[in-house]
Amino acid sequence: MYRALIVEDDAVAAVTLCDYLARFGAEKDVRFANEVLVSAVELLDGQHPADIIFLDIGLPGINGMEAAWIIRKTDEVTPIVFVTDLAQYAVRGYSVDALDFMVKPVRYEDFALRMGRALRVMARNDAATVSLPTASGLRIVALRDVIFVEILKHDLYWHVAGEPEPLRMRGSLKAAEEQLGPERFCRIAAGYVVNMGHVTRVSAALVTMSDGTELTIARSRKAEAMAAFSRYAGGSI
Repeated sequence: MYRALIVEDDAVAAVTLCDYLARFGAEKDVRFANEVLVSAVELLDGQHPADIIFLDIGLPGINGMEAAWIIRKTDEVTPIVFVTDLAQYAVRGYSVDALDFMVKPVRYEDFALRMGRALRVMARNDAATVSLPTASGLRIVALRDVIFVEILKHDLYWHVAGEPEPLRMRGSLKAAEEQLGPERFCRIAAGYVVNMGHVTRVSAALVTMSDGTELTIARSRKAEAMAAFSRYAGGSI
């Protein structure tokens, strides 16, 4: 199942996209879990993990193009498809690495053609996973969904988007850090490795994660962590 996030303040347009996703999913034997938001403010609160984002540009307040710029500071891989009647923004869409651009009213034939490409991108993104041997059995988790990992005594707790409770397993944080890799994960203290794509705020001594958790940055790791955050965000920190 793929999570489709539709950010659209036009209820009719949102329903149309949901209907198209259901039809396309039935044709391709793929399931979509759809979530509709009506503003970019909701999109940017970090509480809505998605495999693909359908983003209207003409949103109230923060418009879709501005929201896409903010998203791309921490998330370079989630495909963004602009769906709007503002065709003049099509060229600018490529500056935020938008996957595609659909002009309203969207015809299903055009939608299906673009979704074929989007499906290939989502499948590639989905391939990056980690296997977690928990007490309840082996869990396969997408790396992008791992918010942070912490160690308490000799147990690792994997905090994963969409999971009501952390996934618990035996192991060392060093091994978890090596398994996750440095591209999007950073060790901020002896007890925490964080997914930089889920960091919503960085202060002098704290990072706030997308699930609202605040974690302390160890003084000994502060310089290294801040440098990693800056590289990940393209030098904007």
